[in-house]
Amino acid sequence: MGAAIREFLKNFNLEEKVIETRVSSSWEKVMGRNIARYTEKIVLKNKILTVYLHSSVLRNELSMAKTKIKDMLNKEAGQEVIKEIIFR
Repeated sequence: MGAAIREFLKNFNLEEKVIETRVSSSWEKVMGRNIARYTEKIVLKNKILTVYLHSSVLRNELSMAKTKIKDMLNKEAGQEVIKEIIFR
């Protein structure tokens, strides 16, 4: 059953949208409530995660920890779903 669902998602190009939804829902869990409050939206396209933030100070702080954040989100997803993070 699981293989059939994965095949369906792949055939209709929905696989990335499902992964994006998972990453978005795990953002607060991984980053914490305070950072999530300043997050406007999250977009995942072609394994590039773009995070839109309300705070330029936070954007700078998170930019310095990109690799660690990427690793934590990939670990939460159980696979490499993010190759790069862009903070805007």
